[in-house]
Amino acid sequence: MKCLLIASESAEMLFYWTDLEFQQNIQKQYGASQEEGHGFPAFEDSISTLFAPIIISFSTMVTEADSYTSFTTENNHIYVLHQFDECLYIAVNGDGEEKEEDLRRKIYVMNKMIEVLFGMVTLSGNLLRKELRARDTEQRLRLWKHLQSLLETYSHLRENDQSFLVEAVERLIHPTLCEQCIEFLERRLVQQINSSVERGGEEVLHAFILVHTKLLAFYSSRNASILSTSDLLALIIMAQNMYPSNVDVDDPSPEVQSGDSLSNSTDSIFYTPEPSPTDKDSKKPVRGSTPVFEFVDPDIQMAEDSLSTLEVYPPDPATPHKVFLEVSQKDGLYPMMPHSMYCLKLWPGITLVLLTKFPHSGVAMSVYTFWEAFAKLEKRLNEGQGGSTRGQPMHEVRSKLDKFLKTLALNGIQSSQLQNVWTEFKNRAFSRGGPGFSRDLIPWCKNMKTQLCGIYRQCFLSDSGPDDTPRRLSPGLRERAQTMVQEQLMDWKDFLLVKSKRNITMVSYPLSDFPGLVHFICVDRSSGQMIAPSLSITERTTSELGKGPVAQYIKNKMWSLVSTTRHYLQKGYSTLTLRDGDFYFCYFLWFENETGFKLEAKDIPIMPDDSAPIGMLAQNYYRKLLRYYSKNHPGETVKCYELLTVHLGVIPTEIILQHCRQLASKLWEPSRNPLL
Repeated sequence: MKCLLIASESAEMLFYWTDLEFQQNIQKQYGASQEEGHGFPAFEDSISTLFAPIIISFSTMVTEADSYTSFTTENNHIYVLHQFDECLYIAVNGDGEEKEEDLRRKIYVMNKMIEVLFGMVTLSGNLLRKELRARDTEQRLRLWKHLQSLLETYSHLRENDQSFLVEAVERLIHPTLCEQCIEFLERRLVQQINSSVERGGEEVLHAFILVHTKLLAFYSSRNASILSTSDLLALIIMAQNMYPSNVDVDDPSPEVQSGDSLSNSTDSIFYTPEPSPTDKDSKKPVRGSTPVFEFVDPDIQMAEDSLSTLEVYPPDPATPHKVFLEVSQKDGLYPMMPHSMYCLKLWPGITLVLLTKFPHSGVAMSVYTFWEAFAKLEKRLNEGQGGSTRGQPMHEVRSKLDKFLKTLALNGIQSSQLQNVWTEFKNRAFSRGGPGFSRDLIPWCKNMKTQLCGIYRQCFLSDSGPDDTPRRLSPGLRERAQTMVQEQLMDWKDFLLVKSKRNITMVSYPLSDFPGLVHFICVDRSSGQMIAPSLSITERTTSELGKGPVAQYIKNKMWSLVSTTRHYLQKGYSTLTLRDGDFYFCYFLWFENETGFKLEAKDIPIMPDDSAPIGMLAQNYYRKLLRYYSKNHPGETVKCYELLTVHLGVIPTEIILQHCRQLASKLWEPSRNPLL
């Protein structure tokens, strides 16, 4: 029984998602209106009615500086609330399957996905409201279904994929093939696309190949910024949402790992598309299932949710998507910069993703620079400080913004509202008779930020951009790119699908070296990559622990262990050992310099209970932790690692700790994993 919604401060519904059980509960609760002859209310209205008191209560208490972040009802329903700017997120669980930390993580991930989809528009509550609750009903329903599908995809990956459990990228370990693919992406694919006249002004910055959720090869051009782990994980969620992995259908039989007979005999399975979802089966509580939910008896039939009254077909996955990602430049960090994402299906389970530089992306950098300047000024004025920011006094912003407005006009971008607000701001701040840099400027700082976000929205989210030139790779160019990669991987595709479920096996770590070792997860938090043996448990592909209760028990315990370690890490503990029945669990977090020398342990900051969830997807906790730890090691490159292990409980504790040290050093040996 689950729900997540986004509402404005005025209790207007901007988005919601519920599972089937929650929906039925709401319909049962508000079904009394039928007896009064008014008909069953739209489901959206019912949710608004249910949550309006909570939203109003939260907004009132925030105003009085006495807010709350969670509460539990008498029937043990957990509510978690968090406000991002002017939008309130509420996550609910009533079946006991999720704790407060899980709900808070879901809220932050949903906010991350919205940032990736809408960029700097999320910095203006009024503009984001226009995007999430568009006047066009069909457009709004399509967006809401897309967001609901993304949330379901994330939840599925979080429950079944170890890389999303620990929020780090898992690479396929096959050095020879990885190197060949990277070389192919660099010297053939990206080079040919970027030199083509059909690229529509776009330039490929990043290209990578996914096998299910695992990274086979990744290439970035020389002009590209580093793609952050947070953004890469979000893009993998989007790719999985476009082309969901169905392991039992996608993967060849483990007994057949190569050869043409498999591909020829399964073409009908691989290439037969699933029927488009209808409004009756659009609600899927379990990914991959096809539940039937309808009321047959006309006396008790209820009106369906407004999201299901219109049949909205999902967007074509081949259509490029606008995504807004972090860009690192010499002069600083620019979040939410525009890119185009092309997700090309090679075979079921194998996908090519291209990220291109959006034309006029320099406008986005300028907009963010000015937005940041006004945000800093607003903060200083609120604190009663002066009106200039360090290294960039407002008179410098003034001259640059004047030039920027002229550039916008030359490019045909409507900026009259920004010009009017900026003129009024200058009259108040810089004229002799004006109030100068006082608290009276705070509303005008807010207005300037909103107008800048409006320019951003006009340039990068509207259908018509700064000019009428095509801004995407041509369909023919995309098709040729797809064919090139297919030809390159044709002899490897069946092997890759099996390898994705047998990436690393415990056989690689023999009992003679690590007696009693059952499972482990090792994460390099500096690069955002992880290594772990498979824990897949399906009809056709199982882990080395088999399909029985032991495998499921270990999987459940690993998920529980990760949650426990995050709780203690939040309290400042970097080491954890605990015994649970016949097993012994260990967790270690440590730091090394670039030569592999382990650095002296240091107290880790204690985080409040309602702080952002520990991870790398929604909020990069480890980036902040590395920055904090590096203060005592100037001039050194500091790296952070985590190791989680499961041993049989009969192994002595001192032997287990020794094994953990040996395993950590062995996992990251350059000779074993040269691409990590």
